[in-house]
Amino acid sequence: MQFTVRTMTSPLHRVLATAQNGLEVIRFGGLDTGEEASPYVVVERRPMFRLRRYFPQTKDIKDRPPIVLVPPMMVAADVYDVTQDKGAVGILHAQGLDPWVVDFGSPDREIGGMARNLADHVVGVSDVVSLVRKHTGQDVHLGGYSQGGMFCYQVAAYRRSVGLKSVITFGAPADSVALPLGIPVGLASKGADLLADHVFNRLAVPSWMARTGFQMLDPVKTLKSRLDFLLQLHDREALLPREKQRRFLEAEGWVAWSGPAIAELLKQFVVHNRMMTGGFVVDDRLISLAEITCPVLAFLGTTDDIGLPRAVRGIRRAAPRADVYEATLRAGHFGLVVGSSAAIHTWPTVAEWVKWHEGAGDEPVIINPMTDEPQEPVDGEYTVAQRLVNSASQAAEIGFGVAQDLVDATRGAARTTKEITGEAMRTLPRLARLGVMQAHTRMSLGLLLNEQGRRNPLGELFLFDDRVHTHAAVNERIDNVVRGFISVGVRQGSHVGVLMQTRPSALAAIAALSRLGAVSVLLQPGTDLAEAIRIGEVSAIVADPPNLADAMTAGVRVFVLGGGDERDLELANKTDVIDMEKIDPEAVSLPAWYRPDPGLASDLAFIVFTRSRGHTEPQFITNHRWALSAFGTASAASLTMSDTVYCLTPLHHPSGLLMTLGGAVAGGARIALTRTFDPSQFAEEIHRYGVTVVSYTWTLLRELVNAEDLQVQRHHPIRLFMGSGMPAALWRRVTERFAPANVVEFYASTEGEAVLANISGAKPGSKGRPIPGSATIRLAAYDVEQDRFIEDDRGFVREAQDGDVGRLLAHPRAGVELSSNEMRGVFRAGDAWIATDHLFRRDDSGDYWMVDNRNSVIRTERGVVFALPIEDALAEIDALDLAVVYGVPAGKRTLVVAALSLRLWMPEGASTKAEVKPGHLNNALSILPEGQRPDIVHVVDEIPLTTWYRPKTRALAAEGVPAAGVNCWYYDPDSHQYRRLTEAARKRVIADT
Repeated sequence: MQFTVRTMTSPLHRVLATAQNGLEVIRFGGLDTGEEASPYVVVERRPMFRLRRYFPQTKDIKDRPPIVLVPPMMVAADVYDVTQDKGAVGILHAQGLDPWVVDFGSPDREIGGMARNLADHVVGVSDVVSLVRKHTGQDVHLGGYSQGGMFCYQVAAYRRSVGLKSVITFGAPADSVALPLGIPVGLASKGADLLADHVFNRLAVPSWMARTGFQMLDPVKTLKSRLDFLLQLHDREALLPREKQRRFLEAEGWVAWSGPAIAELLKQFVVHNRMMTGGFVVDDRLISLAEITCPVLAFLGTTDDIGLPRAVRGIRRAAPRADVYEATLRAGHFGLVVGSSAAIHTWPTVAEWVKWHEGAGDEPVIINPMTDEPQEPVDGEYTVAQRLVNSASQAAEIGFGVAQDLVDATRGAARTTKEITGEAMRTLPRLARLGVMQAHTRMSLGLLLNEQGRRNPLGELFLFDDRVHTHAAVNERIDNVVRGFISVGVRQGSHVGVLMQTRPSALAAIAALSRLGAVSVLLQPGTDLAEAIRIGEVSAIVADPPNLADAMTAGVRVFVLGGGDERDLELANKTDVIDMEKIDPEAVSLPAWYRPDPGLASDLAFIVFTRSRGHTEPQFITNHRWALSAFGTASAASLTMSDTVYCLTPLHHPSGLLMTLGGAVAGGARIALTRTFDPSQFAEEIHRYGVTVVSYTWTLLRELVNAEDLQVQRHHPIRLFMGSGMPAALWRRVTERFAPANVVEFYASTEGEAVLANISGAKPGSKGRPIPGSATIRLAAYDVEQDRFIEDDRGFVREAQDGDVGRLLAHPRAGVELSSNEMRGVFRAGDAWIATDHLFRRDDSGDYWMVDNRNSVIRTERGVVFALPIEDALAEIDALDLAVVYGVPAGKRTLVVAALSLRLWMPEGASTKAEVKPGHLNNALSILPEGQRPDIVHVVDEIPLTTWYRPKTRALAAEGVPAAGVNCWYYDPDSHQYRRLTEAARKRVIADT
């Protein structure tokens, strides 16, 4: 080796350069690059933000389209100006745009900064949009990176896109189904809930912790970057091009993160996924991304481990009314907005996008309409395998091994077990509580609401008129109403009628009576109240203003509650009417006898009424019976705090009280109330409220599927419809129209504790199986002709075999439920059962099918005919809307008649028109025994319904034998076919009687 002066001094120069550069880094935090930040002025200062306008001296600034950029909460606003030549604001300005940046500052240095929440940021950005519009006179293009992009989505929804030309986001996730580092959603949800409730409600994240957390997302890359920097510290020229970016990531680019904002992020996004389902709360207003109508461009990185592509693409489903585009780059999370890839692809594309929507340019080349299918990255394919190889090679360079494949395999193998375990953890506590409940156990609606309030006081309970009512606010309202009731003489055990529309004040009144230990007698508005008041032994009525006039005719004292701000009641000289809203709860002294929520399981809690065969029949519901349905519904429907239950069923209906209200309260779900049932309002509110579960009764949902222009988007948030009485034909149409939502059909006996649920939805029309925790049930062999049980040779009742029709019996829990229909010595000596009036059959899979009520079976000369199996069979006809079956006297016998109404419209691509032909009837009814088929089938314009949407047959039966016509058919026993009912055939059918 030849030694020269250079070879002798080169190592020395290297050491000296390293020492000199290292000292500069230690003293000043980095190397001096000589670069200057882009010029800007602060146009507006607010406690929440400072609004920067870059390059304010530009001559044609008034003619440039404005674009506002929003940083994430924990990243400094300078993320858009790390370097002037390659930074966002510099490139956008060079491309002819007017860039503005929102600077939230560092919360730990701002007055009240550490108390900021998500809503403060959304409202602040919305104010910025208004300010920029005021200064420029133009609508705004709104862009945001990471969580800043989430703010942009929320602002667009909050403003309903008013004042926005478009929304542009960079690595902004919209769906928590895909979380950073592949964290399982279930595990993350539980952890996030714990952190939100018990950690970040007290603590914040300082800037150093935010920086460290970001770096730990990819520790291999972080460590390699630092080693590369140290190894090149002698070569200043090699380090300078990336020095500002390094300093930003290493120290200068991070700010503190306020605790309330973190807690709300975890609750809204991770736990409840409200970005996708809708129903997140901003400034006490409910909003949904479905309200975004302006164009959206979402940038996503194929190597982004924070804004995963699947999570970013969630915006297409969350904002179905917007034109959504995507640009896919081979970049990581930070590389989408800073660095060479951002300078070459991201910001020039943003400028092209803005010009395109300003009518000054063409559509950007690299963008595509967003679909469910992954898009190719603009600068070459970067597969998962390549990512793994790249990560492994980086790890090998610094001595670490990669075990990602093993982690993935383990995670996949454990996923099913995790899901099953999670479901059991939610369900078992509810079932355990039912299992230990005795007659003397404290249990009531008021008690459950109080428990929920203590557990989660700031949690959302009621949604009404786009407003949110928290547990704490609702419980305070309930306690105030209790004081009001006490002041007017209501005591524990009093029977108080409730005559109110389904609104928060009605729920408060019912819950207050429960907390007081009184009995709520639920009266149906618009009906004759006299009989219900007499049966329910009502001593007073609480009514809302719309029902006040009817309540005043009942002859009992009336208490007026609710009605909002406009309450011109004109109660002068009405001594028997008391306006409870004028009672000051603080002035009411609680008596010594008052104990909150004293109700026991065996205490009578509610009285509801149904109409049967022209008579008003009461249902007496104890606290135990209510709790059984409440916990059973919550378990069968898997209701959780992430659910929002849309209460379409009125509270005076047993389904609304027991399942909708009860299930939501027991499951901790939100309850969304609506003033009226209108398809167009339904379409708006399910997206805005983030409705995941919709309640129904009988044919209520028919109005939705019959609405041809129903504006419910393909990616709606509904996962479930739950209720009772839905006909099989409507069931199929609902699942088709609202796919992939399922239907859970419940059956609950009037007396006893029999509760069935068809959870799988695989057999439309079936009532399913007994839910865990409900009464043991059996089908008793029953002679329907003679209306008596079938006994064995020892005198005990036989059990019905699979496929046979039997009478449903429920085994009562001793001391909890009492009934006048209790029977003893049924299947063995000394046993006790409560007999229902319903006839069922059980199939070979163990599912129960209701066939009729023993009091309403159709008795003919060929034997009894059951109505429900005929209606279920007719449901196979595609054109069918509704079907009812009834008996019509004709001479000495009774004819079985089926009346059909047809669908108003058929879906696009349907193979048939909305018509019925004899072949349809023959195919559909061939599954029934010949003696169980209807004698006549005819099409009617409309099938009458009750006020809660139950089909009525009395008016149709009163019309007698249907007239002959092209839409009327009779069963010909000779040919075993249905034929058109002509006048001659009609005379023949009647004459045969």
